[in-house]
Amino acid sequence: MSEDTADDQDAGMIVNSEETDIMNGLTHTDDKGNAVMVDISDKDVTLRTARASGIIRMNEDALSAIINGDVPKGDVLAAARIAGIMGCKNTSGLIPLCHPLKLTKVTIDFTPCPEKGYIRCECNVKLSDKTGAEMEALTGVSVALLTVYDMCKAIDKGMEITDIRLEEKTGGKSGHYIR
Repeated sequence: MSEDTADDQDAGMIVNSEETDIMNGLTHTDDKGNAVMVDISDKDVTLRTARASGIIRMNEDALSAIINGDVPKGDVLAAARIAGIMGCKNTSGLIPLCHPLKLTKVTIDFTPCPEKGYIRCECNVKLSDKTGAEMEALTGVSVALLTVYDMCKAIDKGMEITDIRLEEKTGGKSGHYIR
């Protein structure tokens, strides 16, 4: 083993004080750096909302088939809407360390933009709880758009899901955020 390799291995095993300080400031790790779910026991229940969006780009044939209801697998946007809602409801089972939440309202809306070659999806989530629903809204958009892809891949395998992002959130200690 070369001297450089030995030094690299030793350096990888040493945690300097700066790294320890960074790890101690993380909310999803304990004092040993192990993953933990954040304790929200002492947080107040507040009304919280989250809104996320994303788009799926596709060729003209696929977009036209969706708009005209001509996709052989059925009503794409109806199926994607249900899938997106289910994605929101199941976020804690998909994203490690994410708290299960009692969602009180979820909407998934689609805006076809044929002139730009895409469909925009927006997910709105509402609840009263101790932690926010940003991950649920982002998961809802992602699952909805993945469903569009799945139902239309026979028409256009080159579809692109992009620009998934949090648009707005309200409630909690960090307050209101708008993109």
